[in-house]
Amino acid sequence: MAEAKLIDGKAFAIGLRQRVGAGVTELVAKGGPKPGLATVLVGADPASQVYVRSKGKTAVECGMASFDHQLGADASEQELLSLIAKLNADPTVNGILVQLPLPKHIDTAKVLLAIDPAKDVDGFHPVNVGRLGSIAAGAPLDFPVPCTPLGCSMLLQDALKNLSGANAVIVGRSNLVGRPVAQLLLRMDCTVTITHSRTRNLPALCRQADILVVAIGKTEFVRGDWVKPGAAVIDVGINRIPTAEGKSRLVGDVAFEEAKKVAGHITPVPGGVGPMTVACLMYNTLQSARRVAGLPFVAV
Repeated sequence: MAEAKLIDGKAFAIGLRQRVGAGVTELVAKGGPKPGLATVLVGADPASQVYVRSKGKTAVECGMASFDHQLGADASEQELLSLIAKLNADPTVNGILVQLPLPKHIDTAKVLLAIDPAKDVDGFHPVNVGRLGSIAAGAPLDFPVPCTPLGCSMLLQDALKNLSGANAVIVGRSNLVGRPVAQLLLRMDCTVTITHSRTRNLPALCRQADILVVAIGKTEFVRGDWVKPGAAVIDVGINRIPTAEGKSRLVGDVAFEEAKKVAGHITPVPGGVGPMTVACLMYNTLQSARRVAGLPFVAV
């Protein structure tokens, strides 16, 4: 059996960002607002700083306005909530992203709840979570959807074309990835099973999957002999491990070298799901700006 076809998330993300950029140009030409993305970083975590800079840079490349806000690590919860209130009321801001994790003295749930659901381009507000859970099969996603799950669904649609009737198994039940991915695949007429650390006979369940999405946060947890021959494998994991040279490298939650010999399609790590997260953030921000302009949802 031939090795799996690689699902190139990096290439797909580049194309998506280009389409978002064209959508921004079209929106402004029609008299709509220039989409604006506001990022909020509390503290000086180096990794978070890199992520925030990347998001701001990509927004500008897509023709959007980027508003960066940084608060000290000792900023109070009320300071952060006051900033969010100002961004909610600012007509030039269409998307608000609060970089997680937040310092321990700040209630993350309270902060996410304070963001206007229409500007919640991360898709974490309970209103948007509820809408995703209740959407009918095939209905348009005309509201913010969590970026990483949305990216997973886009990659699967592009690779497989028709997901209807596929048996999908999700390894991981987090609110950030596992549950939203399950809702998106149900919308695409898959039969979905969510598994987790307490699931019995997990390898056997995985072997039944036509689509296997793994987001459990454990290095190379899913082995090659867990994969059904010909299955599509989406590896959401990002784990940094040391190398013999004293450096480090990124690997996923799937044993890639084993799985690629069995699967039909597979995402690499890095270069698979990761690049889709920022691209989908831009996608959500464009859709938010279109709603402000009274224009309908348009997939790009």
